[in-house]
Amino acid sequence: MKHTAIWLTCLFLMVATGIAFWILFPDDGLFGERGRIGVIEIRGTIENAQENLKALKEYRKDTRIKAILLRIDSPGGGIGPSQELYREVKRTTEAKPVVASLGGIAASGGYYVAAATNRIIANPGTITGSIGVIMFFPNLKELLDKIGIYSNIIKSGRFKDVGNPGREMTLEERDLMQGTIEEAHRQFVQDVAMGRSLPEEEVRQIADGRIIMGQTALKLGLIDELGNFEDAVNIAAKLGKIEGDPELLFARKKRFSLLDLLFGSEVSEKVKSCLDGDSLFLRYQLPASRDLL
Repeated sequence: MKHTAIWLTCLFLMVATGIAFWILFPDDGLFGERGRIGVIEIRGTIENAQENLKALKEYRKDTRIKAILLRIDSPGGGIGPSQELYREVKRTTEAKPVVASLGGIAASGGYYVAAATNRIIANPGTITGSIGVIMFFPNLKELLDKIGIYSNIIKSGRFKDVGNPGREMTLEERDLMQGTIEEAHRQFVQDVAMGRSLPEEEVRQIADGRIIMGQTALKLGLIDELGNFEDAVNIAAKLGKIEGDPELLFARKKRFSLLDLLFGSEVSEKVKSCLDGDSLFLRYQLPASRDLL
Protein backbone atom coordinates (compact mmCIF):
# COMPACT_ATOMS: atom_id res chain seq x y z
CA MET A 1 0.00 0.00 0.00
CA LYS A 2 2.82 2.31 0.95
CA HIS A 3 4.74 1.43 -2.22
CA THR A 4 1.65 2.04 -4.33
CA ALA A 5 1.25 5.52 -2.85
CA ILE A 6 4.90 6.29 -3.59
CA TRP A 7 4.54 5.12 -7.19
CA LEU A 8 1.38 7.16 -7.65
CA THR A 9 3.10 10.21 -6.19
CA CYS A 10 6.07 9.78 -8.56
CA LEU A 11 3.75 9.32 -11.52
CA PHE A 12 1.80 12.42 -10.56
CA LEU A 13 5.01 14.46 -10.26
CA MET A 14 6.22 13.25 -13.66
CA VAL A 15 2.94 14.15 -15.34
CA ALA A 16 2.80 17.52 -13.58
CA THR A 17 6.40 18.26 -14.61
CA GLY A 18 5.63 17.35 -18.20
CA ILE A 19 2.56 19.56 -18.29
CA ALA A 20 4.47 22.47 -16.73
CA PHE A 21 7.28 22.05 -19.25
CA TRP A 22 4.78 21.98 -22.12
CA ILE A 23 3.06 25.15 -20.86
CA LEU A 24 6.30 27.07 -20.31
CA PHE A 25 8.07 25.84 -23.45
CA PRO A 26 5.35 24.81 -25.92
CA ASP A 27 7.67 24.86 -28.92
CA ASP A 28 10.56 22.91 -27.39
CA GLY A 29 10.98 19.19 -27.43
CA LEU A 30 11.67 17.35 -24.21
CA PHE A 31 14.92 15.93 -25.55
CA GLY A 32 16.04 18.90 -27.57
CA GLU A 33 14.71 20.35 -30.77
CA ARG A 34 15.25 19.81 -34.46
CA GLY A 35 16.68 22.58 -36.59
CA ARG A 36 13.87 24.87 -37.69
CA ILE A 37 13.06 26.56 -40.97
CA GLY A 38 10.59 29.43 -40.88
CA VAL A 39 8.23 29.31 -43.87
CA ILE A 40 6.51 32.46 -45.12
CA GLU A 41 3.95 32.19 -47.91
CA ILE A 42 3.55 35.08 -50.36
CA ARG A 43 0.45 34.25 -52.37
CA GLY A 44 -1.79 36.23 -54.68
CA THR A 45 -1.49 39.92 -55.47
CA ILE A 46 0.96 41.81 -53.27
CA GLU A 47 -1.19 44.62 -51.88
CA ASN A 48 -0.18 44.79 -48.22
CA ALA A 49 3.17 43.60 -46.90
CA GLN A 50 2.59 44.10 -43.17
CA GLU A 51 1.91 40.49 -42.19
CA ASN A 52 4.92 39.14 -44.07
CA LEU A 53 7.14 41.95 -42.80
CA LYS A 54 6.16 41.05 -39.24
CA ALA A 55 6.90 37.36 -39.87
CA LEU A 56 10.31 38.18 -41.35
CA LYS A 57 11.25 40.27 -38.32
CA GLU A 58 10.09 37.59 -35.89
CA TYR A 59 11.96 34.81 -37.69
CA ARG A 60 15.08 36.95 -37.96
CA LYS A 61 15.18 37.51 -34.21
CA ASP A 62 14.23 33.93 -33.27
CA THR A 63 17.49 32.08 -32.61
CA ARG A 64 15.70 28.75 -32.99
CA ILE A 65 15.02 29.52 -36.67
CA LYS A 66 18.15 28.61 -38.63
CA ALA A 67 16.88 29.56 -42.09
CA ILE A 68 13.85 31.15 -43.73
CA LEU A 69 11.98 29.85 -46.77
CA LEU A 70 9.76 32.13 -48.84
CA ARG A 71 7.14 30.22 -50.82
CA ILE A 72 6.13 32.64 -53.58
CA ASP A 73 3.12 32.15 -55.82
CA SER A 74 2.26 35.66 -56.94
CA PRO A 75 1.92 37.71 -60.16
CA GLY A 76 3.25 40.75 -58.30
CA GLY A 77 1.40 43.82 -57.11
CA GLY A 78 1.97 47.32 -55.78
CA ILE A 79 5.43 48.86 -56.04
CA GLY A 80 5.53 50.02 -52.41
CA PRO A 81 4.67 46.65 -50.81
CA SER A 82 7.03 44.79 -53.17
CA GLN A 83 9.90 47.12 -52.30
CA GLU A 84 9.14 46.89 -48.59
CA LEU A 85 9.43 43.11 -48.74
CA TYR A 86 12.61 43.29 -50.84
CA ARG A 87 14.31 45.56 -48.29
CA GLU A 88 13.27 43.42 -45.32
CA VAL A 89 14.38 40.20 -47.01
CA LYS A 90 17.72 41.81 -47.88
CA ARG A 91 18.14 42.91 -44.26
CA THR A 92 17.26 39.41 -43.06
CA THR A 93 19.88 37.72 -45.26
CA GLU A 94 22.54 39.49 -43.19
CA ALA A 95 21.39 37.54 -40.12
CA LYS A 96 20.46 34.13 -41.56
CA PRO A 97 19.96 32.46 -44.95
CA VAL A 98 16.74 33.12 -46.87
CA VAL A 99 15.69 30.84 -49.73
CA ALA A 100 12.90 31.49 -52.26
CA SER A 101 10.79 28.64 -53.61
CA LEU A 102 8.86 29.78 -56.70
CA GLY A 103 5.56 28.03 -57.33
CA GLY A 104 3.41 28.20 -60.45
CA ILE A 105 4.01 31.93 -60.88
CA ALA A 106 6.43 34.36 -59.29
CA ALA A 107 6.48 37.25 -61.71
CA SER A 108 7.09 40.99 -61.57
CA GLY A 109 6.73 42.02 -57.89
CA GLY A 110 6.78 38.34 -56.92
CA TYR A 111 10.18 37.94 -58.56
CA TYR A 112 11.28 41.32 -57.18
CA VAL A 113 10.95 39.93 -53.63
CA ALA A 114 12.70 36.66 -54.56
CA ALA A 115 15.67 38.55 -55.99
CA ALA A 116 16.64 39.67 -52.48
CA THR A 117 17.10 36.12 -51.16
CA ASN A 118 20.29 34.07 -50.92
CA ARG A 119 19.04 31.35 -53.26
CA ILE A 120 16.11 31.02 -55.69
CA ILE A 121 14.62 27.63 -56.59
CA ALA A 122 11.97 27.29 -59.32
CA ASN A 123 10.25 24.61 -61.33
CA PRO A 124 11.15 24.35 -65.03
CA GLY A 125 7.65 25.57 -65.87
CA THR A 126 7.41 28.34 -63.28
CA ILE A 127 6.30 31.63 -64.84
CA THR A 128 8.69 34.30 -63.63
CA GLY A 129 10.47 37.42 -64.87
CA SER A 130 8.05 40.09 -66.12
CA ILE A 131 10.51 42.74 -64.95
CA GLY A 132 8.52 45.84 -65.75
CA VAL A 133 6.04 48.44 -64.54
CA ILE A 134 2.47 49.07 -65.63
CA MET A 135 -0.22 51.67 -65.06
CA PHE A 136 -3.96 51.26 -65.60
CA PHE A 137 -5.98 54.32 -66.64
CA PRO A 138 -9.50 53.41 -67.86
CA ASN A 139 -11.09 55.91 -70.22
CA LEU A 140 -14.85 56.15 -69.64
CA LYS A 141 -15.45 59.42 -71.46
CA GLU A 142 -17.72 58.02 -74.21
CA LEU A 143 -19.72 55.94 -71.74
CA LEU A 144 -20.17 58.88 -69.36
CA ASP A 145 -21.20 61.15 -72.26
CA LYS A 146 -23.87 58.65 -73.35
CA ILE A 147 -25.45 58.40 -69.93
CA GLY A 148 -25.09 62.12 -69.24
CA ILE A 149 -22.62 62.09 -66.33
CA TYR A 150 -20.23 65.03 -66.16
CA SER A 151 -17.68 66.05 -63.54
CA ASN A 152 -16.70 69.49 -62.33
CA ILE A 153 -12.99 69.34 -61.46
CA ILE A 154 -11.42 71.97 -59.20
CA LYS A 155 -7.67 71.45 -58.81
CA SER A 156 -4.55 73.22 -57.56
CA GLY A 157 -2.27 72.22 -60.46
CA ARG A 158 -2.59 71.06 -64.05
CA PHE A 159 -1.47 67.51 -63.21
CA LYS A 160 -3.65 66.99 -60.14
CA ASP A 161 -6.30 64.98 -62.01
CA VAL A 162 -3.97 62.92 -64.20
CA GLY A 163 -5.79 59.74 -65.14
CA ASN A 164 -9.25 61.26 -64.85
CA PRO A 165 -11.45 58.60 -66.52
CA GLY A 166 -13.88 61.27 -67.69
CA ARG A 167 -11.55 62.78 -70.31
CA GLU A 168 -8.69 62.00 -72.68
CA MET A 169 -5.15 62.12 -71.33
CA THR A 170 -3.05 64.97 -72.75
CA LEU A 171 0.37 64.40 -74.33
CA GLU A 172 1.99 66.36 -71.50
CA GLU A 173 0.31 64.11 -68.92
CA ARG A 174 1.35 60.99 -70.83
CA ASP A 175 4.98 62.14 -70.88
CA LEU A 176 4.82 62.80 -67.13
CA MET A 177 3.43 59.32 -66.43
CA GLN A 178 5.97 57.71 -68.75
CA GLY A 179 8.77 59.40 -66.80
CA THR A 180 7.34 57.97 -63.57
CA ILE A 181 7.19 54.53 -65.15
CA GLU A 182 10.81 54.77 -66.28
CA GLU A 183 11.97 55.78 -62.79
CA ALA A 184 10.14 52.85 -61.18
CA HIS A 185 11.58 50.54 -63.85
CA ARG A 186 15.13 51.74 -63.13
CA GLN A 187 14.62 50.91 -59.45
CA PHE A 188 13.39 47.43 -60.38
CA VAL A 189 16.39 46.74 -62.63
CA GLN A 190 18.88 48.08 -60.08
CA ASP A 191 17.47 45.97 -57.24
CA VAL A 192 17.37 42.79 -59.32
CA ALA A 193 20.94 43.39 -60.48
CA MET A 194 22.10 43.96 -56.90
CA GLY A 195 20.18 41.00 -55.50
CA ARG A 196 21.36 38.60 -58.20
CA SER A 197 24.90 40.06 -58.53
CA LEU A 198 24.32 40.68 -62.23
CA PRO A 199 25.40 43.64 -64.39
CA GLU A 200 22.58 46.18 -64.71
CA GLU A 201 22.88 46.23 -68.49
CA GLU A 202 22.47 42.46 -68.59
CA VAL A 203 19.27 42.68 -66.53
CA ARG A 204 18.00 45.62 -68.59
CA GLN A 205 18.18 43.57 -71.78
CA ILE A 206 15.49 41.18 -70.47
CA ALA A 207 13.61 43.75 -68.36
CA ASP A 208 11.02 44.52 -71.01
CA GLY A 209 8.10 42.90 -69.19
CA ARG A 210 8.52 39.50 -70.86
CA ILE A 211 7.56 36.41 -68.90
CA ILE A 212 10.30 33.81 -68.54
CA MET A 213 9.95 30.11 -67.77
CA GLY A 214 11.99 28.65 -64.94
CA GLN A 215 14.32 26.70 -67.23
CA THR A 216 15.21 29.81 -69.22
CA ALA A 217 15.49 31.87 -66.04
CA LEU A 218 18.21 29.48 -64.87
CA LYS A 219 20.24 30.08 -68.02
CA LEU A 220 19.84 33.85 -67.61
CA GLY A 221 21.01 33.78 -63.98
CA LEU A 222 17.65 34.90 -62.58
CA ILE A 223 17.35 31.74 -60.46
CA ASP A 224 19.92 29.34 -58.99
CA GLU A 225 18.44 25.86 -59.33
CA LEU A 226 15.49 23.92 -60.69
CA GLY A 227 13.45 22.10 -58.08
CA ASN A 228 10.25 21.97 -56.07
CA PHE A 229 9.34 23.01 -52.55
CA GLU A 230 11.05 19.99 -50.96
CA ASP A 231 14.25 20.73 -52.84
CA ALA A 232 14.11 24.30 -51.52
CA VAL A 233 13.63 22.95 -47.98
CA ASN A 234 16.76 20.80 -48.34
CA ILE A 235 18.77 23.75 -49.64
CA ALA A 236 17.56 25.99 -46.81
CA ALA A 237 18.49 23.26 -44.29
CA LYS A 238 21.96 23.01 -45.79
CA LEU A 239 22.50 26.77 -45.72
CA GLY A 240 21.20 26.88 -42.14
CA LYS A 241 23.57 24.03 -41.18
CA ILE A 242 20.69 21.88 -39.98
CA GLU A 243 21.48 18.22 -39.41
CA GLY A 244 18.75 15.69 -40.06
CA ASP A 245 15.19 16.49 -41.07
CA PRO A 246 14.31 20.14 -40.36
CA GLU A 247 11.11 21.21 -38.65
CA LEU A 248 9.03 23.59 -40.76
CA LEU A 249 7.39 26.43 -38.86
CA PHE A 250 4.76 28.22 -40.96
CA ALA A 251 4.00 31.85 -40.25
CA ARG A 252 0.60 32.38 -38.67
CA LYS A 253 -2.02 33.65 -41.05
CA LYS A 254 -4.60 36.29 -40.28
CA ARG A 255 -8.12 35.14 -39.50
CA PHE A 256 -10.45 34.67 -42.44
CA SER A 257 -13.09 37.31 -42.94
CA LEU A 258 -16.54 36.89 -44.44
CA LEU A 259 -15.17 38.17 -47.76
CA ASP A 260 -12.49 35.46 -47.70
CA LEU A 261 -15.12 32.78 -47.21
CA LEU A 262 -17.40 34.15 -49.94
CA PHE A 263 -14.91 35.07 -52.65
CA GLY A 264 -11.52 33.66 -51.65
CA SER A 265 -8.58 35.48 -50.09
CA GLU A 266 -7.19 37.04 -53.28
CA VAL A 267 -10.50 38.53 -54.43
CA SER A 268 -11.38 39.74 -50.94
CA GLU A 269 -7.96 41.41 -50.66
CA LYS A 270 -8.66 43.34 -53.86
CA VAL A 271 -12.10 44.38 -52.64
CA LYS A 272 -10.77 45.53 -49.26
CA SER A 273 -7.92 47.35 -50.98
CA CYS A 274 -10.37 49.30 -53.15
CA LEU A 275 -12.65 50.08 -50.21
CA ASP A 276 -9.70 51.34 -48.18
CA GLY A 277 -8.47 53.49 -51.03
CA ASP A 278 -5.14 51.66 -51.25
CA SER A 279 -5.49 50.26 -54.77
CA LEU A 280 -2.36 51.55 -56.52
CA PHE A 281 -2.37 52.14 -60.27
CA LEU A 282 1.44 52.00 -60.55
CA ARG A 283 2.39 48.34 -60.22
CA TYR A 284 5.05 45.67 -60.52
CA GLN A 285 2.53 43.14 -61.75
CA LEU A 286 1.94 40.69 -64.53
CA PRO A 287 -1.37 41.92 -66.03
CA ALA A 288 -4.28 39.59 -66.58
CA SER A 289 -7.53 40.30 -68.36
CA ARG A 290 -9.37 40.84 -65.07
CA ASP A 291 -6.82 43.49 -64.02
CA LEU A 292 -7.62 45.60 -67.07
CA LEU A 293 -11.24 46.08 -66.01
